Amino acid sequence: MAYYSIFPEKDATLYSHPDRFTMNTGNDEILELVKEKGTNDQNYYPTRILIKFKDSDIQNVFETKILNKTGSYSASLELFSAKHENLASNHIIEAFPISESWDEGTGRYSNIPVKSDGCSWLYKDNDTRKNKWPTGSFNENTTGSIQNNLITKGGGTWYNDISFRASQSFDQVKSIDLSVNVTHITSKFSASILGDIQYPNGIPNNGFIIKNDDIGENLISSSRGVLSFFSTDTHTIYPPKLTFKWDDSIHSSQSIAKTNGELNVSLYRNKKEYNQNDEALIRLHVRDKYPTRQFTSSSNYLNSGYFTTSSYYSIRDAHTEEAIIPFDDDFTKLSADDEGMYFKLYMKGLQPERYYRILFKHTNNDGTEIFDDNYHFKVIR
Repeated sequence: MAYYSIFPEKDATLYSHPDRFTMNTGNDEILELVKEKGTNDQNYYPTRILIKFKDSDIQNVFETKILNKTGSYSASLELFSAKHENLASNHIIEAFPISESWDEGTGRYSNIPVKSDGCSWLYKDNDTRKNKWPTGSFNENTTGSIQNNLITKGGGTWYNDISFRASQSFDQVKSIDLSVNVTHITSKFSASILGDIQYPNGIPNNGFIIKNDDIGENLISSSRGVLSFFSTDTHTIYPPKLTFKWDDSIHSSQSIAKTNGELNVSLYRNKKEYNQNDEALIRLHVRDKYPTRQFTSSSNYLNSGYFTTSSYYSIRDAHTEEAIIPFDDDFTKLSADDEGMYFKLYMKGLQPERYYRILFKHTNNDGTEIFDDNYHFKVIR
């Protein structure tokens, strides 16, 4: 089973506030969905987020990772919470594929004077070339702008087919990281990148636009709080990412798997450090904790043992204890061959200069057990 993450080449927040609708934020460490109160009125003006991943990174995933694998894959767009404040009881966040190209720019929210060398609510490039986002007579199968006439028209354009919509609901209790399923959208990106396929089977990769739903955006009489996420320019370990998951597991040893009894699990032939570009094959040795006594010419401890097919791995940050790769019944199954149990781990999706810990979960006739015995490794640059 495999998880593989790629990171954005650019992102920015677009502000519709009258004081900021030409402001660029391409270098900000924070992306935010917020409704800012007007300076000279009582209206609340929404923001939107643009984010794009490289064509070459998406191409690499489909040409060398997923392509020709059996079964389906999944892709999720993930942004990590920085600081959320005064949230309404419920938010519906939507993501659509952007239908036109845009420039990231190098501006920041705190710049004085405002810098406008990249995309903004009004412009898709900058305030020198002044190529505005379309606000009407949209290209076929696309839409954009905003319905409320008290808000300046602009804010991006996107494909409006319902099959391109991805969404997530937030409330005050559940996790406030963003993780939306964009499998269908990435398949359209890949069709365009790999085969120059046109709409509706393929669309150019101009990235994603993330926004509140129409009801939330157009209700300008009140704020709905602040949803802040780390951007690709963050100096933390939480940049946005696009995570692909697929099934590459092979397990033909179920007939000799350990269906009961206490087990010992250890790693073998694995390194303490991996380069961030490595594709590691992580091997584990499974044996009975109390092997049956028998007369043999070799040690029982050298024999390969096997988990059942209901066995999985998880990767955690050794410092924060966050599950970077959670146990996943569909996409983190362990494989088995003549040497024992193993799984493939792509270091590219992990932050360098960090320590990580591996956990294993195994279910057999005795129930489910988690093996967590300080299986550590480090990713280096």
